[in-house]
Amino acid sequence: MPRSFLFLLGSARPEGNTQLLAHAAADQLPDDTEQQWLDLTQLRLPDYSDARHAKDAWREEGSDEALLWEATLAATDIVIASPLYWYSVSSYTKRYLDYWSKWLRTPDPGFKAKMAGRTLWGVTAMAHREEELAEPLILTLHHTAAYMGMRFGGVLLGNGSEPGQVVGDERAAVRAKTFFAQDAPFAQFPLAEQRSSD
Repeated sequence: MPRSFLFLLGSARPEGNTQLLAHAAADQLPDDTEQQWLDLTQLRLPDYSDARHAKDAWREEGSDEALLWEATLAATDIVIASPLYWYSVSSYTKRYLDYWSKWLRTPDPGFKAKMAGRTLWGVTAMAHREEELAEPLILTLHHTAAYMGMRFGGVLLGNGSEPGQVVGDERAAVRAKTFFAQDAPFAQFPLAEQRSSD
C-alpha cells in the first residue's frame, strides 16, 4: 500500500522551528509519496466538548472537523509537528487529539480499528538541549499510538527557540535525513511489554 503522510502543524508561530524540522525530514521522502500539510492553528475547530453520546449531528457547523477526520483516515502516516510547550504538546495539538475520543464513537465506531496498523510520528523543536525534558510529549504520542493499535516511529527532536535556530542543529539535521525511513514498531504500553517478556 502506498504511503500517504499527513503533517499536522501545532505551533503558535508560523514557519517556526518545528515546521522547519518537519520539512527537513519530509524532503527525504520519495518524490511520489503523498503529503498533506494542515496547520491546526488556521483550522476552525472548537474546543473539544464530549459529545460522544449526543444524538445531534456529529460535527460542529462551520468547523473543519470533517476535514480533519477525513484527512486523518486517509493517511497511512500521521506526523504530529508540535513544539515542546510546557513539556508536552501544544494546545492546538492536544485539541486535535481530544477529537479522537469523539471519533471513536461518532461518526464512525470503527475509527479505532481503521487507525490500527498506521504509524504515528512526532517532530518537536525545543528550547532546551536536555532531550529527556521532552519525555512527557514523547509518552503522550507513544501511549496514543499504543491505545489505537498503531505503530510509533518516535519523535524527531531539534533544538531551537529563536526563529530559524533549529537549522543550526547539526544533530537534528542528521536525524532528519533518515527519520521516516526507519522501521516503526507497534507501540505497546509498558505493562504490556513487561508481560510479553515474562
